[in-house]
Amino acid sequence: MERWRRARRHAAQADWPASPVALVRAEAGRLSLAAVDGAAELAGLAPGMLLADARALLPGLKTAAWRPEADARALARLAAWCGRYTPWSALDPADGGPGGGLGGGAGILLDVTGCSHLFGGEAALLADLVTRLCRQGFTVRAALADTPGAAWAVARFATSAGEPWSVVPPGRARTALAPLPPAALRLPPASCELLARLGLRRIDELIDLPPALLEPRFGPELAQRLRQALGAAAEPLSPLQPVPPWLARRVFAEPILTAEDIARGIQLLAGELGRRLEAGQHGARQLELTLYRVDGTLHRLALGTSRPSRDPAHMTRLFADKLGRVDPGFGVEVMTLAAAVTEPLTALQLVLDPMATGAATGRDDGGALAGLIDRLEARLGSGTVFRQAPTESHLPERAVRRGPPFGAEPPAAWRRAGPRPLRLLAHPEAIEATALLPDRPPARFHWRRVPHRVVRAEGPERIAPEWWREDPARPGSPRDYFRVEDEEGRRYWLYRAAGRWFLHGLFA
Repeated sequence: MERWRRARRHAAQADWPASPVALVRAEAGRLSLAAVDGAAELAGLAPGMLLADARALLPGLKTAAWRPEADARALARLAAWCGRYTPWSALDPADGGPGGGLGGGAGILLDVTGCSHLFGGEAALLADLVTRLCRQGFTVRAALADTPGAAWAVARFATSAGEPWSVVPPGRARTALAPLPPAALRLPPASCELLARLGLRRIDELIDLPPALLEPRFGPELAQRLRQALGAAAEPLSPLQPVPPWLARRVFAEPILTAEDIARGIQLLAGELGRRLEAGQHGARQLELTLYRVDGTLHRLALGTSRPSRDPAHMTRLFADKLGRVDPGFGVEVMTLAAAVTEPLTALQLVLDPMATGAATGRDDGGALAGLIDRLEARLGSGTVFRQAPTESHLPERAVRRGPPFGAEPPAAWRRAGPRPLRLLAHPEAIEATALLPDRPPARFHWRRVPHRVVRAEGPERIAPEWWREDPARPGSPRDYFRVEDEEGRRYWLYRAAGRWFLHGLFA
C-alpha cells in the first residue's frame, strides 16, 4: 500500500489522500483485497476479504489493481539501495514475495559484519536505516542479531511503532527469543495453530524439548528453525548481487551535488581501492561505481579495462569522461568503487606511465597503449576498440575476427594474399555492372544508385568457395575479384560470381 501511494506521489497523482483505499486482486474467479490503507483498516477491512463484503462494510471504498510485479521491483530497488550500508543484501526468502508469506509484507536481510563502525556502531546504523526508510514513506521494523533467524524474529515480534528497531547483544539470542511466540521461528500457520492447541505459546517452552518429541508431530522443520535461530545450525543465504572481493566505500557527512565533489570522491576511492588491490597482487578488469542518493535511489556506472590495472590515476581518468552523465539528484550520501572482475597483477606489471617505460628505457610494455584503449572505450562505449585477428579461411568475410585488444593468446600470423581494401563491407552488396567482354572487368557500374565509370582495373583474382562449409544442396560459386578505380580516383573491390556483380570493399 505504501509503495502504491509513493508511486502516485512521484507521478503527481496524489488524489484520494484521505479516502479509504484498497488494492484488489483476482483469484479463483473472485475479487479480494490484497492490501488496505490505515483508514480502511480502521473501518474493519483486512487483506483477504472479498471485495463485495468490503464494499458492504465501507461503500465509499476506493480500489486499485494490485500489481505484485511492481512490489517485487520496488523491493529489489530497496535491497539495492541498502548497499549503502553493506555490499551484502538479499531479499528475505521467508516472506515468499511482497504481499504475503510468513513475514506478512516484505523483508530484506543485510549482513553488516565489518560495516557498522562506518556509521558509528550497530545502534547508529539501525537508527539511520530506519529513519531514512521512514522518510521515503515506508513503515519499517529492524533488528540486528547474531543469526538471520533471531534478527527476523525480533524485528517482527519485539519491536513497535515507538521502538522500531532493536539490537540483540552478541550471545543473547536465546534470551531475546524466549518470550516470543512460535510464529517468530518462521513456522507455517498450521504448525503455529497446533502448538497453540498444545499450550505451547512461547519459544522458551520449546527450546528444551527434545527433537524426538517434536518431529513426529511437526516434522524436522521446527527443530531446524530453532537451531538456526540460536546459531546451532548454519543458514546459507545468497546476496542479491555477488559481493565484490575488493571494494572501497566513502560516507559523506553532507550530501554532495557538484561534479567536482564527485570527481574528488572518485579520486579518493580509487586510491583506497588501488592500495587494496596492490596488497592482494591483483588488478581490476571491471570497475563499478555506485552513487547512493538522498531520495533512496542509486546510480551505477560500470567500466572495463583492457588489461589489469590498479593505478589510481588511471581509474580516475576513466570515470572522468563519464561524469557528465551522472545525475546526483538531491545529493549523494555514499559512494562505493568496486573491482567486480580482477586478474593477478604483479608489481612489475603496474607502471602505466609511458615516461617510465618506453620513453625512459626505450621499450613499452603495453601499459601506455592499455591506458589509451581504456580512455577510448570510456568515451565511445565498451567493445568499440578491438583487435583484428586472422582466422583459417580464404574467404575475405571469414578471414578476420574481432578480439580483445590484449588477448590471452598470442596474435596469429597473417597469411600473404593480394592487396585487400581498408574497409570491408559487412555483406557484399549487389551492383549493376557492364563489362565489354565476359572475362573482363566492368566498364561501368551502379552502386547505391550512383553511376561510376571505371578508368583503371586490376585482376581478376579467383577465390574458390569453401566446399567443406557449404551446403551440399546449394554449393557456392567461385568469385573473380577486381580492383577498380573510377574517374574521381575512388577505388573499389568488386567481384563476379555466377554471372552477377557485387561490391565487397573500399580502398583508402
